[in-house]
Amino acid sequence: MSLDQIRAAIQPLRQALLSHPIYDKMGKPRALRTFMEHHIFAVWDFMSLLKVLQQRLCCVSIPWMPSADSTVGRFINEIVVGEETDEDGRGGYASHFELYHQAMTGYGADSGRIDRFLGVLRSGETVQRAMKSVELPDGVQQFVSHTFSEIEGGDICRIASAFTFGREDLLPDVFQKIVNELSEQSDGGLDAFNYYLLRHVELDSDEHGPMAARLISSLCGSDQSRWQAAEQAAVAALQSRLVLWDGINAAIKAGA
Repeated sequence: MSLDQIRAAIQPLRQALLSHPIYDKMGKPRALRTFMEHHIFAVWDFMSLLKVLQQRLCCVSIPWMPSADSTVGRFINEIVVGEETDEDGRGGYASHFELYHQAMTGYGADSGRIDRFLGVLRSGETVQRAMKSVELPDGVQQFVSHTFSEIEGGDICRIASAFTFGREDLLPDVFQKIVNELSEQSDGGLDAFNYYLLRHVELDSDEHGPMAARLISSLCGSDQSRWQAAEQAAVAALQSRLVLWDGINAAIKAGA
């Protein structure tokens, strides 16, 4: 098995995501705000996928020990720097989550649900209990639950595949479609959101996506069972995203 075989297996799901009717609605302010209010949870849980890779593939404990693969360690740490402390476009630094949060509140989207969710987590509750506490939409709960089921499952090849094919390899194309729709809006207030989206398109297309693919090859090697696990995780990650997109689309239609 190979990267090309995984890409072939997920191609129908990728196409379904990239041709989803949700993008046609992004030019309408109310629809875009609804999208932001749901999608920010995917922006948030991405960091847990990244951090578990950092924990497993780099040394983050004391006493320090050298990494088994310095090339992989460098790649993961570079992504952490970019995602957790990227240039904010104003001369400072911020996580991509913070950039997204600032963009959505600046555009008038309601950050109350994500803020309450983080507050419950800070009080010591589990992710599952926090989601129920703030009554997250079903699609969001399913998406976040799937992410954490992969993390808690502990299979490094599945985690890396969800990270690669469900995020780094997918999002440049997804975000470019949103950017294309936003370009038709002229009411202002979207500069910060455009910056966030284009920053991801730039980083993931040119650097992170190809490096993540090499990470999969390095982890799976010649072990066919690992390649099969990676393929299964890639398919599951895109199916989960499709459920999220369907849920957001339904919320937009309902005027939520």
